[in-house]
Amino acid sequence: MQNLKRRIDCAAKREKCDLVIKNALVFSVFTGETEEGDIAVADGVVVAIGKGYEGEREYDAKGAAAIPGLIDAHIHVESSLLSPEAFASLAVPHGTTGIVADPHELVNVCGIAGAEYVREAFSRLFLDGINPLDVYLQLPSCVPATPFETSGAVIDGRETERELGRDLFFGLGEMMNYPAVVGADADVLRKLTAAKELDKVIDGHAPALTGEDLNGYLAAGIRTDHECISAEECMQKLARGMYIQLRNGSSAHNIDVNYKAMNAFNFRRFILCSDDKNAPDLARNGHMDDALRKLVRYGVPAAWAICCATLNTAECYGLKDKGAIAPAYSADIVLVNNLTDFDPIAVFKQGKLVAEHKKPLFQCNLRYLPKEVGSTVRIKDVTPDSFRMNVASGRARALYVVPDSLVTEEVCVPVKTENGDVVLANTDLTKLAVVERHFATGNIGLALVKGYGLKNAAIGISVAHDSHNLVIMGDDNGKMARVTELLKEAGGGMAVVTDGREEVFPLDIAGLMSSASSEEVIARTAEIGELAKAQGIKEGYEPFMTLAFLSLAVIPKLRLTDRGLFDVETFAFTDTEIK
Repeated sequence: MQNLKRRIDCAAKREKCDLVIKNALVFSVFTGETEEGDIAVADGVVVAIGKGYEGEREYDAKGAAAIPGLIDAHIHVESSLLSPEAFASLAVPHGTTGIVADPHELVNVCGIAGAEYVREAFSRLFLDGINPLDVYLQLPSCVPATPFETSGAVIDGRETERELGRDLFFGLGEMMNYPAVVGADADVLRKLTAAKELDKVIDGHAPALTGEDLNGYLAAGIRTDHECISAEECMQKLARGMYIQLRNGSSAHNIDVNYKAMNAFNFRRFILCSDDKNAPDLARNGHMDDALRKLVRYGVPAAWAICCATLNTAECYGLKDKGAIAPAYSADIVLVNNLTDFDPIAVFKQGKLVAEHKKPLFQCNLRYLPKEVGSTVRIKDVTPDSFRMNVASGRARALYVVPDSLVTEEVCVPVKTENGDVVLANTDLTKLAVVERHFATGNIGLALVKGYGLKNAAIGISVAHDSHNLVIMGDDNGKMARVTELLKEAGGGMAVVTDGREEVFPLDIAGLMSSASSEEVIARTAEIGELAKAQGIKEGYEPFMTLAFLSLAVIPKLRLTDRGLFDVETFAFTDTEIK
C-alpha cells in the first residue's frame, strides 16, 4: 500500500518523482498520437504524463520522441556468436529492453544446462539494482530437431513436462515439427499438453502450412509463426487467429514481403522478431530499431510499426505491464531522434538510464563460463583417409547451393576415382564432411558440393544447425583433417587451412559462441571470413554461415548429416554414388 500511495502522490504532484524525463514527444501506442510533455517515474513505473513534474533526477529529452522499450518476439541469441553479456551490450543501446529467447542451439548441444547458462549469464547484468534486459526464456521444443542426425541432447515429452514446471521457462519454443503436430504424434502432444496445462505460450514454426493441416496445427494451441513466405499465407494464418512475426534477421528477413499483409484492421496482430542476428549486423544496423526503420521505409505508418515492436508483442505474450508509456506501465522507455530514423539517444529500464548514444552504461564485460558449456567438442581422431570418397560408377549426386539462399539443388556430376578417392583437380567440386562431435561416435557424413568455389584449402565450423556437429569443406583430405583437429583443440569455432596459413577463431561457449568482447568477435570473424573468401569462394555464399546450414535436414533439397546424405523431399537418406 505504501508503494501504491507514493505512486499516486507522485502522479498528483504531492511528492517528487524518482525520475522525470522532461520535454519529450511521447508516443501513445493506444492512440497512435504524440503528446509534448514530461514522463514521470516512481518505483520503476510510469506514474504520469503531463507537464511541470519534478524529480530527484531529471533528463532533458530536448524534444526527442519517446517510445516504449522494444521487445524482440523471437531470437536465438546464439546466432550472434556473442555471449549473453556481449549481446546485451549491443542490443540494449539500440532500444531493446526485452527478448523472447529460444536457446535452441545451446540446448541441442548441452541440454537444459545450456538454457540455465543463458539465464544465469543474463541475470548478472545489473545497473543500480536493475537488469537492463528482460529475458523470457522458451524451452526448445525440438531437441533434436530431426531424428536423422546425432545431437548432444534429447528432450522428450516427459522431460518437457518436468522442465516447463520450473520458473526457468516462460513458454515452449517454436514447434518446428509441424508434421508431428498435424499427425498427432504422442510425444509431441505430451509437450503441447504440458504447456497448455501450465498456461504457457507456445511458439510456432510452420512454413507454407495451410488448409486443414493449418487448422490441425492451430488446434494444438500454437500462437505465433515467423516462417510465412507470402502476404497471402499471412492473411490465412491471421484469419485463423495467429500472430504473425515479421522476421528481420541477418540471413532471413521475410519482413520485406510480409509487411504487405498489414492493414488498418489487422496490424495489431503483427509482431517483430529477428530470429537470428549476427554481431556485425547488430553493431552496424542495430536490432529492433533496424526493423522499425525498414517498415517505415516500406510505407508502413510509424504508429503501426512501433506497436509491432511493443504493445502487440506484450499482449501476445501476456506481458501486462510492458509495451506502453502510460501510468502503471514499466518505465522501459527509448528516446529516439524521430519516428522515421529511430536513431536511439537514450534507453531507460525501469526508470534507470542504461544506455546513451548507443553505448551501454551497465557493466557488460563479465564473463560467466561454467564447465557445462565448455569442452563440448568430442570427436574420434581423424586422418586424411577419414575423408576419402570412392565413387566407382563415375556418377555422383552433388549439392548445389543456390546463391544468396539456404536452398540446395541436386545435380548429377561425372567424377573420376583414383586409388579409392574422387579426383577434385580441374573440377568445380569440393568435398563436404559432417563430423559428429558430441559423443565421439566416429560418424562422418561425406558428400560433394558443386560451385562453391573453394580451392586449395579447407574451412570448417562447429555451428551447424540444428545439432551442431562439425561441418568441414575442402578439396584436400589433409587440410580437411587439419581443420577438424584445429576445431577440436579450440573447443569449437571457425577455421581455415591453406597452403601456407592456418587460422582458427575459437567459439569456446558450446562451440557456438565466443566469450570475447563484441568488438573482438566482429573483427576476428570478419578477418577469418575474408581469408576463406580469398580461397576462391564465389559471390552469393557467406563462407561460414552458408556452411552452417548445409546439415539442416529440413530445408530442400539435399543436406548432409553425420549419418549421411539426406533427401529432404523424400525424407530419406540417399547415396552419393549413382549406380
